Amino acid sequence: MEFDHSQRFVSRLTRETMALILAGGRGSRLKHLTMWRAKPAVPFGGKFRIIDFPLSNCINSGIRQVGVLTQYKAHSLIRHMQNGWSFLRGEFGEYVELLPAQQRIEASWYKGTADAVYQNLDIIRSHSPEYVLILAGDHIYKMDYGPMVAFHTERDADLTVGCIEVPIDQASAFGVMGVDDEGRIINFVEKPDEPESMPGNPDVALISMGIYIFKTAFLIEQLIKDADTPYSAHDFGKDVIPSVISKYRAYAYPFRDEETDKQIYWRDVGTVDAFWKANLELIGVTPELNLYDNEWPIWTYQEQAPPAKFIFDNEDRRGMAVDSMVSGGCIISGAHVRHSLLFSNVHVNAYSHIEDSVILPEVTIGRNCRIKRAIIDKSCHIKDGTIIGEDLAYDAQHYHVTPGKVVLVTPDMLGQEMHHVR
Repeated sequence: MEFDHSQRFVSRLTRETMALILAGGRGSRLKHLTMWRAKPAVPFGGKFRIIDFPLSNCINSGIRQVGVLTQYKAHSLIRHMQNGWSFLRGEFGEYVELLPAQQRIEASWYKGTADAVYQNLDIIRSHSPEYVLILAGDHIYKMDYGPMVAFHTERDADLTVGCIEVPIDQASAFGVMGVDDEGRIINFVEKPDEPESMPGNPDVALISMGIYIFKTAFLIEQLIKDADTPYSAHDFGKDVIPSVISKYRAYAYPFRDEETDKQIYWRDVGTVDAFWKANLELIGVTPELNLYDNEWPIWTYQEQAPPAKFIFDNEDRRGMAVDSMVSGGCIISGAHVRHSLLFSNVHVNAYSHIEDSVILPEVTIGRNCRIKRAIIDKSCHIKDGTIIGEDLAYDAQHYHVTPGKVVLVTPDMLGQEMHHVR
């Protein structure tokens, strides 16, 4: 059966869809960045948090029934949601609900991604959506979910999995699938040691984006079955998807540009190196992820900060930023910033040099500092004369140095207990 992909049809489908964003993960590969916050709450892109991307995709797609499942160190995430995502009107059937691990069904925390949804089945039933869209809360991308819901409906699918192609040497971090000529999933292995390549292309694997669409009745049936299965890890990738692909209609939805048929920007910023790289990519002249796109805005809590300010214009004391992004509330006071991204309310004092670095909100950098290839976490106070990124052996004794030779600095490493302002 073929359906009209007009905006009216997609809008009807998205109105019948409830999105559940899995935002309870720790994100341990981000090391100290997730010591006091869940991965979806990690700042990204100068003024956003990672969770803002799937949430904005939902709102822009016309999906206005959204549940956010939280668990690990969720205070900063919850506060961000309350500040920035409470604008939907309940009387119109629109909402963003927080669904913490509250032991509704059994006295345990969420044991896996499937169990997290299972423990909220009563809430899903109370809203009675036609479809349930399940999203990872820790990826950076822009995507209209409407065509994917239409794809799911056209094929009368029980399950549809969003997928992209990645280099084979990166695929072991994801769920890897094989599909037939019609796009039906014929095998699915979560985080395999030896990923299967795509037919005819040994350098590329097809992986899951952590985006799933289920018929609601089918989802409830499978989650109850999984909950009763001994030795299950209660995870979508490890258990639920592999158990249904041979018996039911499971399809892969390729995330590609419909006009050019090219793969669209998608990043898993799951490591410190990937986080650093993805942030600095935004500085480019024409980055793959366009944050200046008025047709697909990324929504967030916007702190009322004054414009960025650059002061002093002496030969040896000139406040300037070159090839950089600088957010509101920043003051560059007689300092030099090059190829770096500064989040809100960063103060850089005189004679300091910042290069190839990501500076998170509310950081103060003292005078005569040199910082290169670094991530400075929120609320750090860098003392006068500090040098970071030049002597990695020294840095490794005091901070965290990544395999890609990026230095991560957090308040705890500096003896500054600032976790209450995550």
